[in-house]
Amino acid sequence: MNKKATLPSEAREQLLSRVGAMRRSTRPPAAGEAESHPERRRFTDFSTLPGYEELRLQRSIGDKFGIANPYFRIHDGLANSHTEIGGRRLLNFSCYDYLGLNGHPEIVAVAKGAVDRYGISCSASRHVAGERPVHTDLERAIAGHYNCEEALVFVSGYATNVGVIGQLVGPKDLVVSDAMIHNSAVMGSVLSGAARRSFAHNDLDALDQLLTSIRGKFERVLIVVEGLYSMDGDYPDLPRLIEIKRRHHAWLMIDEAHALGVLGRHGYGLFEQFEVDPREVDIWMGTLSKTLAGCGGYIAGSGVLVDYLRCMAGAFVYSVGMPPVIAASVHKALEIMHREPDRVEKLQHNARFFFDCARRNGLNTGNGSGTAVCPIVIGDSIPTVALSQRLFERGINVQPVLYPAVPAKSSRLRFFLTAMHTEDEMEGAVKIVAEELAAIPDGVRSMRFPGYPA
Repeated sequence: MNKKATLPSEAREQLLSRVGAMRRSTRPPAAGEAESHPERRRFTDFSTLPGYEELRLQRSIGDKFGIANPYFRIHDGLANSHTEIGGRRLLNFSCYDYLGLNGHPEIVAVAKGAVDRYGISCSASRHVAGERPVHTDLERAIAGHYNCEEALVFVSGYATNVGVIGQLVGPKDLVVSDAMIHNSAVMGSVLSGAARRSFAHNDLDALDQLLTSIRGKFERVLIVVEGLYSMDGDYPDLPRLIEIKRRHHAWLMIDEAHALGVLGRHGYGLFEQFEVDPREVDIWMGTLSKTLAGCGGYIAGSGVLVDYLRCMAGAFVYSVGMPPVIAASVHKALEIMHREPDRVEKLQHNARFFFDCARRNGLNTGNGSGTAVCPIVIGDSIPTVALSQRLFERGINVQPVLYPAVPAKSSRLRFFLTAMHTEDEMEGAVKIVAEELAAIPDGVRSMRFPGYPA
């Protein structure tokens, strides 16, 4: 007869004592215990969350050395090539209203008409009672732009990537993305449960080699890249990507958030930049908050893809419908972009002008390629933030981008160029950047930051 294994009574008591101690140390404190057990406050104290202590340290250092927080500044009125902050009018390079459509009279009129007709909110998901004509009108226009069968709009660009990638692939699948892909695509990949791999930024040889080595281990494979990278201002080789995805039997998804209105002769995006049929790409994703001066995201592709997402993607199914005023406004913005290619031509001229001027003045433009996103790479975070503040004091608003948003030692100022900037404004800004950058080492050393070279 089998008997259960037993421990000697002394050993058993020791084991039970240890288990009890472990349970007491890991369980949330009972009512009234927090005061008698201060160490247990970590269960309820938000300040113990990962990263918060680092935030506090950064802010205390800034306060000590007179460096203001460059983020969350309050802008008053319409922000485009210029903005007003704290009663001061500044030259603005931190706005991605690339074509100057925000505040366009036709768009404002359409917005007011939509508010009069529909109010502000749909007050329901589109499945329930939130469907409006302006939604389908906008989706048809986006589908027409990409010459594909259908499109679907979401209330958030970030949620579009998270929800769509999270729905399309699963544990038996693989997501391969560029190392500089947006955080929303990364989080969508995590949500999906699929295996994840990345390849060095814009290194399509590395992508090809990776898929050659591991493609056979997975069912579906999704390749995710950006049409225009928001930190570097460069873009991938679309024809090569299409060739790779075909050979490895993968889906190709391109995030056009910053490419729409910027790339291609008429601003149609990456496919026009390379004169490629957009139907060669499986999934076009984009946002409505940049060139189109609205808010939200979209997916364009085959009818089956859109039908599936419309019924299965939680980010769409369980979200309130896009506010009709936004859908109507964005539709008008897309119409104006198509109708007025001179706006795109002016933007592209300005982007090349700023880039060339920066290079002539010895500024490090990193991987920039003369598009509407132009990085000025500084390196360390401290001088980058200090330079941003000096520029702000001199009437130029441009934000620093720091690690971990970009790789270590590649902190930068990120300039967004628009069709509204003038050559004099851009040339003057570049000269001030070069002048202040040259003075930064002495200025930062004088502050005596701990750990910064004296």
